[in-house]
Order: sequence, then C-alpha cells, then structure tokens
Amino acid sequence: MTNPLKVNEFLHGGDYNPDQWLDQPEIIDQDFTAFKTAKINAVTVGIFSWAKLEPTEGHYEFSWLDDIFDRAAAQNTKVILATPSGARPQWLAQKYPEVLRVDENGQRNQFGERHNHCYTSPVYREKVQAINRKLAERYGDRDNLVLWHISNEYGGQCYCDLCQAEFRHWLQAKYQTLDNLNHAYWSGFWAHTYTDWAQVQAPNPHGDVDVMGLNLDWKRFVTDRTIDFYENEIKPLRELTPNIPITTNFMGGNPPESHVFYDLDYQKFAQHVDVVSWDSYPNWSNGYESSAHLAMKTALMNDMMRSLKHDNYLIMENTPSQVNWHPVNRAKRPGMHEMASLQEIAHGADSIMYFQLHQSRGASEMFHGSVITNNLSTQTRVFHDVTTVGNDLKRLQAAHDTHRTAAKVAIVFDYDNMWALDDARNYAQATKQYWQTIQNHYQYFWEHDIPVELVGTTDDLTAYDLVIDPMHFMMSTDFAARLKAYVAQGGHLVGTYITGIVDRDFLAYQGSWLPDLQATYGLAVTETDTYYPEQHNQLAAFGKTYQISDYSDLVTVDTAKTLGTYQQDFYAGTAAVTENQVDRGTAYYLAARTDNAFLTDFYDRLAVQLQLKPNLGMHKSSPAVSIQVRENATTKYYFAINFSHEPATVTLTTEFADALHANRSVTGEQALAAYGVRVFAATK
Repeated sequence: MTNPLKVNEFLHGGDYNPDQWLDQPEIIDQDFTAFKTAKINAVTVGIFSWAKLEPTEGHYEFSWLDDIFDRAAAQNTKVILATPSGARPQWLAQKYPEVLRVDENGQRNQFGERHNHCYTSPVYREKVQAINRKLAERYGDRDNLVLWHISNEYGGQCYCDLCQAEFRHWLQAKYQTLDNLNHAYWSGFWAHTYTDWAQVQAPNPHGDVDVMGLNLDWKRFVTDRTIDFYENEIKPLRELTPNIPITTNFMGGNPPESHVFYDLDYQKFAQHVDVVSWDSYPNWSNGYESSAHLAMKTALMNDMMRSLKHDNYLIMENTPSQVNWHPVNRAKRPGMHEMASLQEIAHGADSIMYFQLHQSRGASEMFHGSVITNNLSTQTRVFHDVTTVGNDLKRLQAAHDTHRTAAKVAIVFDYDNMWALDDARNYAQATKQYWQTIQNHYQYFWEHDIPVELVGTTDDLTAYDLVIDPMHFMMSTDFAARLKAYVAQGGHLVGTYITGIVDRDFLAYQGSWLPDLQATYGLAVTETDTYYPEQHNQLAAFGKTYQISDYSDLVTVDTAKTLGTYQQDFYAGTAAVTENQVDRGTAYYLAARTDNAFLTDFYDRLAVQLQLKPNLGMHKSSPAVSIQVRENATTKYYFAINFSHEPATVTLTTEFADALHANRSVTGEQALAAYGVRVFAATK
C-alpha cells in the first residue's frame, strides 16, 4: 500500500473561501493568525470560486489566489487546490443554457444551486477544461500544492437530449443489438418491446417504471457518465502536473450516518482517483440512538472508504461542531470533536479537514459550523476543540506512516445488488435494508475490535479467513463459482437469505438454486417467507432460542449439517442455520434474519475457531470502548476511544507509551473520560 499523497504529517485544515472577504483583508490576516494557533497546516481553496477566478468569459483574476498561496507558504501550510466546476458562474449559464440540467419531466433547470450542470454538454466540458488548464499552468509548480480536489461531491442526474443520446449509445455498446436489449429487459412483458433505439428513454424516477433492467442500467450509466466527465476535467491536470495526486470528495448517504452513498458506484469511481477522500457528517448526540451505536455505523463508513482502494484515505470535510442541514442541527458535546476526529484517524484517515474554516456571512451555509465563526473569536469552545485536535495530530506525527492492521474478515458489498434489491417488486420495501443488514453483521466485529474490510465482487477473497456475503440478491454465476473456490481452498463463508435470485441482467434464474451455491452451502432454497412487522418466528440453536423477523428462506438440506431450526409455522423443525464442509473450507447459511443476540453467539464461535480476536495487550471495561490499531514495520498505535457519556477504563496488561502525553510509560488501569481518547504505542 503506497499512498500517493507525498505528505509526512496528518493534514489538519479545511475549505477556505477568502474570496468572500477580499474587501476586508484584515479578516484574512486574522484568519491566518488563527490557523497557526489551531495547528492548521492545510487549506482547500478554489471550491465554488469560478465567478472570482473568471468573472467574465476569458477574463481571469488570479491575484487573490496568488496571495493565498503566498500566505500559506509563509506559514508552511499546504494547499489543496479545487477545480471550480461544482458551481458554474452566471455568465456561463446565461450565454450557454445547455450547461444547465434538464429534470426528469423535460424541464431545463434555472440557474441556481450548485451541481446544476449537465455532464454531457460539450460547452461545459470545454469551459471546465479551460479553467482547469489555467489553474494548472499558474499553480502546478508551487511547492505547497500537494493535491488536486476535483469539483465537489459529484452527484445528480440530467435528462436532456444530449444525455438521452449518450445513454442510447451506452446501451448500444453494451448490447450491440435490439434483440439482446429486449431479451435482457424481458421487454415482451406488458408489450414493452423496443423496435428502434430512439424509443429508449431514461426511466422517470417518479413514475412507475416496470422495466427493472432499464432502471438498473440507468444507474450504471449515471456512474459511467459522471466518471467520464471527471476524466475530462482532469486531462489538463494529468498533462501539466503529473506528479500532483488527484481526488474528489465522496459522500456518506442519507441519513449520512447510516447509509452508503446511493447514487454513484464508488467502487468503480475509486479506480479513477489517486487517493480516496470523503465527507463525514455523523449526527453525534442525536436523540434516537446511543453514541456507541452511531460510532459503529460511522466506523463502518470509514472502513468502507478505506476498502475502496485498500489504503489510507482522507477526511476532506467534517464539522467542528454542527451542520445546518440535519433535521436537528445539534452541537457536538464537549470532547466529542476529539473523539470523532481520532476515530477517523484510527480507521485509516490521514487528515481531519473541515467545512468550513471561516463561516460564510450569508447564503445557504451561513449557519454551518466552522473553525472561525462570524463572531471572529478564537476564544470559543469550538475553536478550543479544533486546537485540541491540531495538537493531537502534531503529537501523533510518528503514527502518520502507518496503516490499519490487516483485516482477516471481509463483508461483500455490491452497488448493483443494492440497486437491484431496492427495485425488486418483492419482499417488503421497508425491511429489505441491505446496508443496515451489513451494519448488523459488522457490529459484532466492531464491538470486539476485529478489523473488517468491505470487498466488491471483483476483489480477491483469498486474503481473508472469513467472508460474509449478506443478501446477495443479484449474483453472477462467475461470483458464485468464486465463492465455491474460496471455500474449497480453505476459506470460511457466511451467506444469508435472499441470495442468488437474479442474474446481472435482472433476470430470474431458472430451475433450482444456482448449482455452485447449492454445492457451496450444501442445500437448496425453495422459497422465501416475508413477515409483516408484527410477525416473528423462533430459531433454536446453541441450546438457546432467538427471535426471527422480516425474512425466512425455506431450504432443503443436502450435504449441510443443521445447526439451528425454525420453531414455528408450517416449516417448524426445518433448517434455519446450516454448516457445510467443502474440501478444506466451510460455508454457513443463515436462512433467516435473526436478532443481534444470535449474531453475537454465532460470530463468537467463529471468532474463537478462526482466532480472529486480536491480542491487544489491554482489556476494556465497556463495549462502548473501541480499540483500533494502526501500525508500520516497527510500531503499533492503539486508539482507545470511549463512545459513551459515562467514564470507562482500559487495563493495560503490558507496558505502553502514552502517545498523546510525551510518550511516558504507562501500564495497568487507565481512565477514559466520557467521549475520551487515549493513544498507546508499543514497539513490535
């Protein structure tokens, strides 16, 4: 793993928009003084600055940005330079209206909002390349330029004639003939047969679109079109600054703390960036879940981002306190900012960056949290919290050249599967919950400090002792064969209900269950029972009884050994949990959605059998304490974080250095305050 970002310290900084304050240069002076106090060592500039950089077509104003580069250099501050394509200037939209998106009803959007631009428009692509080329020519040789930040939070769709034509070209390249398209879409159903490519239109997301393959292909196309636009953006940067790495900031989903981003396939997009970065906005101290549960979900999102390239990543945005777009915009409690920031570092982040460094005086994000608020004071609680994190990252300098301990456990996640399962007219829409199901399986490993990676269907599985593959509704025959081979070579596999139902064209498999799945799990699935919310079943296993909800597969066992049985309904006494030996490995099938108590007992047994629990040299007093490890060839760093509002302890069974307190030697019981963080170091 080699991170292309040639920086030898954790980055601490964020989005800075001095172009809002050019008429008050004393504010910019004060900002840079405050940055030094808070140990800010990086600024991201240029986002949404197109109107300042090119106020009229072909007329460029760079003097203000020159000054920011100079100021940053004088303070040994690194610059992440953003391309401004996320928000086009008024003159561009007025002169070239084709750059504005068209909605699903065929109406062209008016100017306004950000990301209101067509990814296909030749004019927009030309203008984006032109401004990016100017930026690369002017700043590419600056010593403190360390990273290109491309646009901002790519997303959204356009239904204009240009995009519709590109969609048809994309389909023609994929299917070659209308016969192939009609077969893949099973278009004879409801007389949807296409007789001309011109008949194909992007599905209206608000209509009752009943061609499942078309819906899925549109989602795939949107990812490919977005990546194509991105690749067009970066051409002059690759040409003129080949040694400056490139990223674009990915996002969490909606709500941000509980779901992977839905609109774009980041597993595919990540192949086109040099380093993954993402914007992390969990709503700490919300009113409906414990901080520990939210910490688990946030940890999963960080592990997801790390897994995209199986390497360290960047936090490009987070908030020092609150945001302005959650349903309730609550401030972080004292200690939470340090807790949340070092959680990101513990999972493999090499930066803590903020939106924003200086609060906007007006417009839509004027109340979004920032390092420097509109009271212009460095004496606020939030500024103090930011300074604490800045000092922490300085003290952890030696830990920068480290990576997460290699994971022995992998969970399969696939965007096509998520989209297809969501669109399947079966089961129960409210309870499919693919990502939440992944969270439920992940929770055991997070609570027991066992590293986890998320893998796609093209990743190598052989590096992992345990692979968990939940709800793999849309599965190719190739991946089914890979699962079988993984188990046969000595791997351990856990599969679940609603697996192997349709192929990659969204067509149902014919006959019995996929042969490779039958051989791997030693059984066949005959049907799936779906429960209403108030309905449940019972599972008897390990001498206990557990509750089942939402889904139960009915199976006929062949070579598998039954570990647990259903207790109710017409399938009472039949297999609900099975184990099957395949050559040197073992495959387990969880035919029902169980409660967390079962998953804990089940994975406890596997963790012992496979020796998954790491020897940390310390014990924690509460499952709300997480211990994550980063290491290099010589040293391990243990991040012990208390995600509870109650104090906790960790008991060190060997001697460590306290990495946040002058590396003094410590052993025995160590206090963790509410939302407290300790970092211990040990030489290998």
